[in-house]
Amino acid sequence: MSQIRDQLIALGAVFQSAYMVDKLARSGQVNEPAVTCLINSLLVRDPESTLDVYGGDDLYLRDGYRALVGALERDPASLQRAPLRYTLALLTLERQLNKRGDLLELMGTRLDQVKQQVEMFGPAHENVIANCGGLYQDTISTFRQRIQVQGDMRHLQQPHNAAMIRALLLAGIRSARLWRQLGGSRWQMVFSRNKLLKELYPLLRG
Repeated sequence: MSQIRDQLIALGAVFQSAYMVDKLARSGQVNEPAVTCLINSLLVRDPESTLDVYGGDDLYLRDGYRALVGALERDPASLQRAPLRYTLALLTLERQLNKRGDLLELMGTRLDQVKQQVEMFGPAHENVIANCGGLYQDTISTFRQRIQVQGDMRHLQQPHNAAMIRALLLAGIRSARLWRQLGGSRWQMVFSRNKLLKELYPLLRG
């Protein structure tokens, strides 16, 4: 698999997290297998391939790919503005996190606890979601820049939904970190759009 394709899988996963945050905030509903995929991605430490981070298959990243295509094509009809806004914020926050060794160490310790919970309850269990959401609050939410999620207040004010949104944002940070480690940069999205789209269309078709 090419380096660009690996980068697109990771970036597509950031968009997937952002897409699901937007969907949950607006509708109160989210695809549980996709949640499972993203929560599990937090716990993969030494993958043999980029796809291994997401369970060996990118089936549950397709909505993220579509949102990424819309951003790269710059077509107002297909552009998903909220997921794009959340994604760009996640990429910025990940760069800030990378400078904070203390928070990275805390994340590693807490994710070990999450892994034990997942083994006991499963990745989509409310205890796991609450723990991941709490980890986001204790780390990323301490930065001056915050992600302001917009949607229906009836859904946003429900504690489980709020925890789920934070857990999904945490998964987005993990994928943003992977994307950067694979050599991804925001300049690519500006200057290499056609090259990225050429590799992305086959991923979207599966």
